[in-house]
Amino acid sequence: MHKAGYQARLQKWGYIFCLPFVTGFIFFFLWPTLYTVILSFADLKGMRTDFKLVGLKNFAKLAGDKFFWGSVGNTFIISGVSIIFQICVALLLAILLSDSYLNLKGRGLFRALVYMPNLLTAVSISLLFLTLFQYPTGPLSQILYRMGLRVLVERNGVSNYEMMDLFRNVLFTRGIISFIFWLMWYGYHLIILMAGITAIPVSLFESALVDGASSRQTTWFITLPLLRPVLLYVFLTCMIGGINAFDIPAMLTNMRGNPDFKARTTIMYLYNVAFQGSNDYSYGAAIAIGLFLITIVFALFIFFFLHDRSDLKKAEGAI
Repeated sequence: MHKAGYQARLQKWGYIFCLPFVTGFIFFFLWPTLYTVILSFADLKGMRTDFKLVGLKNFAKLAGDKFFWGSVGNTFIISGVSIIFQICVALLLAILLSDSYLNLKGRGLFRALVYMPNLLTAVSISLLFLTLFQYPTGPLSQILYRMGLRVLVERNGVSNYEMMDLFRNVLFTRGIISFIFWLMWYGYHLIILMAGITAIPVSLFESALVDGASSRQTTWFITLPLLRPVLLYVFLTCMIGGINAFDIPAMLTNMRGNPDFKARTTIMYLYNVAFQGSNDYSYGAAIAIGLFLITIVFALFIFFFLHDRSDLKKAEGAI
């Protein structure tokens, strides 16, 4: 009886300690998610507080919304370029820094240096690049002007070369956003990949060395196959973070996605629809649901191509 009472008291304190998390989860995650789903089938907009359900009207509008699909395309172009360079550079550096053949010195210092940009806030680093390339006073813009990057402008019949406003160029704007994403996150993924390589048993590399395998062979036949679960995690987190890109393009384009909305990501479009202009909260909720479904599709696509299917093949062979 005494033991049962002691167990009951332990369970009571367990529930008490779990209560803050459960409360926070319900009020800050579960209820907002359910409310978003409800709003996506409603007509709430403007200053109204009441709404009525309208079925799939918002999703039908979403399917034919060229601005939504344009923002999705912008997001995948900007984030896709960044993700490719993030993972390729991080993987290459992780392999080089972990290579026992090279045995590079100062690896700990280098890891700290490449991780430092990740410690900066997205707003601060965006403001830094916005100031550097600002028209017409940005120092880098002036340097590029002196190097010959100019635009021919005609006013009142007189032609003259002037400094180019770089943020009116689609390729530059998309490129600088992708570069900032890469700069902030490749160091983080480098640390993750190095940790994954470190977790590979050393005996495998030692056996390969005894058998006369080269560094390239151990990388291709040992490191990369055993690093697949870590690469899956890195790809998924990169993809989810890229799809949810908001702060950096918003700061660099003044929340408008200029030029010509070619730098407006899907989250920026959601913000413009739901919290600016007509304040169409229900359509904004439908955009959020649509973006969630797109994320799920791409996550399954990445998982299908990167997850380890060796156990499945063994099971099929046994059958």
